[in-house]
Amino acid sequence: MQNSQISNNRFYLLGFMGSGKSTVGKRLANKLGFNFIDLDNYIEKKHFKTVAKIFETESEQSFRLYEKACLEEVSQFENVIISCGGGTPCFFNNMELMNETGRTIYLKLSPLMLVSRLRNSKKINTRPLIMHKSKEELTEYVENTLNVREECYLKSKIIVDAKNKNISEIIDLIKISDTDSQ
Repeated sequence: MQNSQISNNRFYLLGFMGSGKSTVGKRLANKLGFNFIDLDNYIEKKHFKTVAKIFETESEQSFRLYEKACLEEVSQFENVIISCGGGTPCFFNNMELMNETGRTIYLKLSPLMLVSRLRNSKKINTRPLIMHKSKEELTEYVENTLNVREECYLKSKIIVDAKNKNISEIIDLIKISDTDSQ
């Protein structure tokens, strides 16, 4: 795809699980009058299984193939905010596809903040890559995985340091950064 196909009405929110992609995405979509898509939910509805069930009964590799196909579908939608799974940008050519078809936004948080958010999350036992981990195991997983994934995340067009910022401040930063990049 050519850069001329970059859409100003398609945003991809990227970052580690627990970084606030869905929360920010819903509010941003509401503020812009766009639709909101959580890519994991989209996959679940399309395949009639939860992400955890796909991991359990098939494999992570199967999930990543579903994820790629669904990302290709939603990359054609207009007026949309897409919250991607934490690993989405790191497989296949997903990051390139997102950068070519919309604005990518990385919600950056430290491993310490991510661990704190994940441990306090109601969804901790539904996330297949972290369920049943002790605090120490979770901390090690977040540090190691973020270290690998951040290389992909940093290819985003907009990087927002989400530390100590509320949702409104993050949305304002996204809107300012988007205006600057046009």
